[in-house]
Amino acid sequence: MSDPVVQGWCPGAHRPMMSGDGLVVRVRPRLARLTAEQTLGLCDLADRFGNGTIDLTNRANLQLRGVDEQDHQPLLKELAALNLLDAEPGIEVRRNILVSPMYETGDLTARLAQELTDRLEELPALPAKFGFAIDTGVDRLLSGDSADIRFECNAEGLILRADGAETGCTVTEGQAIDQLIAMANWFSSNFTSDTRRMARLIAAIGLPSEWQGEQPGAIGTPLRPGPCNTGPLYGAPFGQLPAKDLYDLVDSSGAIALRVTPWRLILLEGGAAIPTATFVSNGTDPLMTTDACPGAPFCPQAHVETREIARALAPHVCGSLHVSGCAKGCARMGSADVTLVGNAGRFDLVKQGCAGDEPCQHGLTPETLMTMDLT
Repeated sequence: MSDPVVQGWCPGAHRPMMSGDGLVVRVRPRLARLTAEQTLGLCDLADRFGNGTIDLTNRANLQLRGVDEQDHQPLLKELAALNLLDAEPGIEVRRNILVSPMYETGDLTARLAQELTDRLEELPALPAKFGFAIDTGVDRLLSGDSADIRFECNAEGLILRADGAETGCTVTEGQAIDQLIAMANWFSSNFTSDTRRMARLIAAIGLPSEWQGEQPGAIGTPLRPGPCNTGPLYGAPFGQLPAKDLYDLVDSSGAIALRVTPWRLILLEGGAAIPTATFVSNGTDPLMTTDACPGAPFCPQAHVETREIARALAPHVCGSLHVSGCAKGCARMGSADVTLVGNAGRFDLVKQGCAGDEPCQHGLTPETLMTMDLT
């Protein structure tokens, strides 16, 4: 099997990525939130310009797939009209800000995210995937999600923490973004081609002591589909949001906004819980512990179709399941109880590992997998 190509960057709206079914155009919601009007408008654009499905990524972004190259510029104009596009491409690239979705309007999370957004031009040159997490609720919800510099809290207050460091430093709200920019400058001055993420750089050279010493607060219970104070949470199997079904759900619920998460969950802010056959409302559904990339033919690097076999196998796997079209493992960076990796039209099996790990079995067909004990 040939090695998969790691692009080293993520698609955006201004700079989409070509895939097997056309361009992938990424939309980065500000504060992980789209108004109801923006959501319904994006659903219409997915039908008009894309393949009718919106992808929810593990960085809480939204993607339109299957966009023709000739439609890219007209799509950008429509996204701008919905206020879903950064006018400056350079700002879009820098706006890799992950926020805990359970914030309240005007709270610390919202204020920090807004100030950071306003000051993105002050950041130094950083690798394309370098990102930030604002996780300042009572409990941390983003500790397992990709970010390089984090805002968190403990009993004493706000903490700035570099990813890969067990502890951070106490900062006031007024100092917070200045200190984040200082840490980003330190990273920019020290990273190499082999240490393009904060955790790797810290593992290689350590971190200055002034940014260490304070333990962050406790890690919270992961969110699951079901009711919450802000509105109902729904799961999106494989991160897929069929545009027509999402339109109907948001419209029928009376929600004022849609909040997106990095966990294949959407939250209908201020909405009613509406029965739906498309989205998951039961937190124990095995599809919520199943990851699968788009696979063939939608990704040119995929060796196999992925989501049909993932959906079929999910009820038969005890624990987490990851079905990857190639060894890159885009749908799940971490370990899974069972990982299937596409290889020359068949699957290799990895137990308790990642897509790039050494398989314990090779050359399995979908028919064989359906008869195997994968526990």
